[in-house]
Amino acid sequence: MTEEATIDKTAIRDAATVIVLRDRNHEPSVLMGQRGASAAFMPNKFVFPGGAVDPEDAHVPFADPLSPLCESRLTDGVAKDRALALAGAAIRELWEETGQILGRPGTWDAPPHNWQDFAARGHVPSAAPLQFVFRAITPPGRPRRFDARFFLLDADDLASDPDDFSAASDELAHLQWIALDKVRGFDLPFITEVVLAEVAARATDPHPPASVPFFRNDDEESLFLRLYGRPMPD
Repeated sequence: MTEEATIDKTAIRDAATVIVLRDRNHEPSVLMGQRGASAAFMPNKFVFPGGAVDPEDAHVPFADPLSPLCESRLTDGVAKDRALALAGAAIRELWEETGQILGRPGTWDAPPHNWQDFAARGHVPSAAPLQFVFRAITPPGRPRRFDARFFLLDADDLASDPDDFSAASDELAHLQWIALDKVRGFDLPFITEVVLAEVAARATDPHPPASVPFFRNDDEESLFLRLYGRPMPD
């Protein structure tokens, strides 16, 4: 994840987070790593891979698009092209922070700079397996604020070896699969605990949720909303 010097770090930035769920029908576990002690945002916490949207994320090709329902929910109250950027950011951040690939074999004409390493692996991103399951805005007063969309992904949809983290950056340490029944023993951000409760409740259900919880912590008030969305016509 990169940040340009011109970015206002106090502004609310769009972000994408990926919850990769493994062995969901037997002993479900999630992929997490620990942020560094010097990180400005959530130091030392165990988190899911994710980060802020880069402008290039809205312009990458997809081997498979988002589902109509997922796209509809992502664009509830925001610009339609935001969904593509969020899906791109989710796949890119998953790759950068864990070395895991969500995509299908394919070639690129001219990948953006921050996608060149992904493209070099011979894959084009695939957004179809992503399920939009949670949205939360960082409360006021934090050193970084994000409008984060959380995506659920089944590990079986990865194109890479789920136990191989050799291509990961050093942004997250101690990358590991953590069993859902043991994850609360780790140092977690509050919002991660809330999201994990949602994931645990539907771990064995492969279908999209009936609605998407949304914690809207803006400067005026904190609201708990739900996003429903509707399948879009072909």
